[in-house]
Amino acid sequence: MIEQDTFWIILLVWGVPSTYFRSRFRKIVYQTDDWKINIKPLFKKELIALFTTIFPNDSVYIRTRNYYRFYLTAYIILFVINYFLT
Repeated sequence: MIEQDTFWIILLVWGVPSTYFRSRFRKIVYQTDDWKINIKPLFKKELIALFTTIFPNDSVYIRTRNYYRFYLTAYIILFVINYFLT
């Protein structure tokens, strides 16, 4: 029980910066500053931008994409650890 609670607390704490990077990444990919981009389910271009390089000369995009990749990788690791511990 304590392990499960700890997992959800870690996931919640880890999610706060992740939402910031996702928002920033989506604003760059869809080239908008509108806050509503965070709630719209636009996935295709976002996934292409995450796994490839759609703006090769934009250093802000590349840096933000790499941070976002790091956070998503950490999510995968957290869920794998939780899967094997429970």
